[in-house]
Amino acid sequence: MKSSRFAALAAAALVCPGLVLVSGSPASANPAAGAPGAHNAITDVPGIQVGQVQSDIAPYLTGTSVVYMPQMSVASVDQRGGAPATKETDLLSPLNSNPGVNAIQLGGSSMYGLSATNGIIRWLEDRGEGVRVGAGGVAPIVPAADIFDLGRGGDPKARTSAEWGYLAAQATSDGPVRQGGVGGGTGARGGGLRGGVGTASVHLGDGIYVGAMVIVNPAGSPVDPADCTLYGVKFGIGDEFAGYKAPKKKECNPPSTAAQQPANTTIAVVATNAPLEKAAAQRMSGNAHDGMARAISPIHTLGDGDTVFAVSTGKGEALQINDPADTRQLNAIFNAGASTLARAIAKAVLSSESIGNTTSYCDRYPSACKGMKQLKQWRTQGNAPTVTPETFAQASQALAQTPVPAPPAADNGKPKPKAAPAGNTTQQDSQNGMVLASGNAGGPSVPTGVTTGLLAAGILGVGLLGMHLRGRRRGQASDQLA
Repeated sequence: MKSSRFAALAAAALVCPGLVLVSGSPASANPAAGAPGAHNAITDVPGIQVGQVQSDIAPYLTGTSVVYMPQMSVASVDQRGGAPATKETDLLSPLNSNPGVNAIQLGGSSMYGLSATNGIIRWLEDRGEGVRVGAGGVAPIVPAADIFDLGRGGDPKARTSAEWGYLAAQATSDGPVRQGGVGGGTGARGGGLRGGVGTASVHLGDGIYVGAMVIVNPAGSPVDPADCTLYGVKFGIGDEFAGYKAPKKKECNPPSTAAQQPANTTIAVVATNAPLEKAAAQRMSGNAHDGMARAISPIHTLGDGDTVFAVSTGKGEALQINDPADTRQLNAIFNAGASTLARAIAKAVLSSESIGNTTSYCDRYPSACKGMKQLKQWRTQGNAPTVTPETFAQASQALAQTPVPAPPAADNGKPKPKAAPAGNTTQQDSQNGMVLASGNAGGPSVPTGVTTGLLAAGILGVGLLGMHLRGRRRGQASDQLA
């Protein structure tokens, strides 16, 4: 019976917005119901991994974050901002047939950064992950949303590309997630302060988790102008924000949001290992926007591209929004998603550090953060490699060539040639097919084998024709002089 897995949730009492405490003893591997997971991150949700890369070396101030599902998972999306930079979101409608997603990108570099998904897609293709298409082929599904951070490191053309996505995918793990000015949140800012990446989780009991990961880059502000506290802190669990205090009155002079750059966006993924139908995932993404509204004001402006993806990694009979027996369980999950996202927003702002002329919350209001010993852990735990010329070159080389197999040859009794290793552009490639190479034109490189010979012959022919024409012109000139 599908509701048996959620018996504890059905008996739960909502003790604060979005949190559920359940009766019974949880499994030893799980924390108490209502407590954060082991990492207090989206990676506490079984089946979720995160990878991040970035550069804050001028003229760069941008990066890419990837939420990766090793097993294709049900997902949907709700987009409410007035200026989104998104990709493949139509696939996630419950009205469309797409079965799930392999990964979701939360990136920087606005619409240009959407090209980073090409690297994630290639990494997935190389692993054979995606929707099966044709004979042995796959179509990896990677929706994306990006924030506007162009030019914040100096040059608007210093932005992410396919190489960045490939490197972020390589860095994925189910461990701790680094927060603050990293990954897709490297160039984030909002409310006159530096934004960034934040994440949080909660265990609902019975092994069911809800997690959130967010990039905070709003047109609005996460700071309450009345006392300069963070809106999202009030949704903290236990000692999550231990040591945090309202700033001293002499520090409380919040920056005005009126002069902020109008191009902004807050983007997020909320996830659970409860099995959800696609329509329930869409409802979860919509409800999670309430978490944004609790932690940022104003939200969903015409200058924002606010977007929330929802993912369900759970297997088994899915909870359905039109089944009354599932209503209480779904409401508990949806409410937890909203509150967890609000907590993640507060953690992103607290974890960020000043850079250039963009001040962090903790530097503007030092008395608020002075007693928070956990900030160092939030800022340093987890892997978030910096993109260097060397790693970029390595990723570029990995992406440069895609071996294309030749059509099957007729069986004439002769042994077939062995396939050359991928990326080995030797004579063997001319026997097995051709190699497509990326370049400025985005098209194939010069084919090999016989085609190369024909091309050389063509060039020679053009040269001979040119010599012939020059000879004729000299002859005509001699006649005229005579």
